[in-house]
Amino acid sequence: MKKIAIFILFCFSLVTLNSCDNEDSVVFTAQEAEGLSFTNSFLSEYILTPATASNLGERFTWNSVDFGVPTNVSYDVLRSNTQDFTESELIGTTSDNELAISIGDMLGYAAELGLDADPDTPEPNSGTVFVRLRAYVGTGGNETFSDVQSLNLMLPESNEDPIEELPMLAVPGNHQGWDPATATRVAAEGIGQTNYEGYAWLDGGYKFVAPDSDGNFAWGNTDWGDDGTFTGVLVETDEVDCVADVAGYYRINANTTDLTYSISPANWGVLGNATPTGWDSDTDMVYDAATGLWTVTLDLTEQTAPDDGLKFRANDDWALNLGDTGADGSLEYGGDNIGVPQSGTYLITLDLRNPRQYTYSLELQ
Repeated sequence: MKKIAIFILFCFSLVTLNSCDNEDSVVFTAQEAEGLSFTNSFLSEYILTPATASNLGERFTWNSVDFGVPTNVSYDVLRSNTQDFTESELIGTTSDNELAISIGDMLGYAAELGLDADPDTPEPNSGTVFVRLRAYVGTGGNETFSDVQSLNLMLPESNEDPIEELPMLAVPGNHQGWDPATATRVAAEGIGQTNYEGYAWLDGGYKFVAPDSDGNFAWGNTDWGDDGTFTGVLVETDEVDCVADVAGYYRINANTTDLTYSISPANWGVLGNATPTGWDSDTDMVYDAATGLWTVTLDLTEQTAPDDGLKFRANDDWALNLGDTGADGSLEYGGDNIGVPQSGTYLITLDLRNPRQYTYSLELQ
């Protein structure tokens, strides 16, 4: 009886091991998927103006497709200037079923097409770009594409120079009560661009918030935070607050295409042969939290720009300096020296509150 029992136990063990081996060797193979298509309604023409750059341009939506494997499907929205998509650019990737672009994004597409709103130039004011969807699993070995959809873009012609309203993000945070509506702004370099810059006093946590279709900044809009590694990576979901470990005045940069951000201290001073210390050292300016301005009162000597005068620079270093090319009161990185019309005591003011439109003043006291 003992031998029979041992034999039965041995057979049961073999069956059990074989069953485990079979379970471990289950392999799912992705199948071909079909039927991917846009489900949103497209306009016959998209009218684009700089004044509406922050407004919603189009919200792409589409159906889900099934590759027959228990893993998330990724969706790319692709853009091309030609219908055959011999060359294309990625608009965005998501595992959801929608992705939005702004009028500012479309103005960037129009610029690539060479469109122009000036009726006195030969360039056309209307053109077409093309979009399509790509769905895939894994690294894209199994993929399917939608039909191509056209976007007809039109820039209303005008003899007036348009007022360029740069795309902006709000930077709410601990420094101002986490209110997007009143938060410091950072601005993109141009219409259709996503590289934002600005200056602010930061103290602890902060985030980046996009405007809604009416240009309003509020929670509930798209926002970005740190991915949790604190290595300068932005994410829209499962984010944590970005953090300025030391309270101070910072230059802020963010790119919502590359999904990167950075902050760097920016403590300003003036120097030049119009100042008491010449070009050898800076005279520090003082930041006023109530006004958001940097100021210093200083005895200056008369100097003629662009060869002489003064400049602004941060952190006693030439890596970040501002001058005035054109002597128009606006500042440019690495710009010309600022002249002093006559010797005397001046209140010098540096205004960095309006992102990418920095100004200064010299007031004789």
